[in-house]
Amino acid sequence: MHPFLPKLDAPQHQPPADARTLRLQSFTYEGRRVILPALADAMTHCGCWLLERKAVSLTQLDYIFELQQISVLDLYSELIGAGLELTRGSHLELTSLCGLLAHRHSPADRRRIVHVHLELSFLEELDLKSVLSPGVGLA
Repeated sequence: MHPFLPKLDAPQHQPPADARTLRLQSFTYEGRRVILPALADAMTHCGCWLLERKAVSLTQLDYIFELQQISVLDLYSELIGAGLELTRGSHLELTSLCGLLAHRHSPADRRRIVHVHLELSFLEELDLKSVLSPGVGLA
C-alpha cells in the first residue's frame, strides 16, 4: 500500500478527544428534493460543521458533522422541523443531552464539541411490495 493513501477501512473523521459523540438514526417519507435542502438549512441554522456526507446505499445517506454542545437543542428542533423522523434511541440520546445542558452552567461545558453521525433513510424509495411479499427477498 502506498504510504500517502488512506486506509479504506479507517474512518476519515475522528472526533476530538474531549468531544461527546452522538449516533442518530432517522428516516423520512419525503423525497430527496424536499429533505436535502431542508436538512442543509437546519444544519446551517445550528452552526454545524459538515465533515462528510456519503451515500451508503440507494436509500441511505450518512452525515458526519460537529457543533457546539450549546446548540444541541437547536439541532434537535431543526431536525424535526426539517421533516426527519428520529428513532426512539435517537430521541432518548438527544433529550438526555438536552437535559444535561439545562443543568450545566459552566461556559466551558457549553462550548464543548459534539460529534454527530446522522443516518438518514428514505423510506419512500423502498419498494414496499417487494419487501412485504413472502419469499421474494429471501433468495
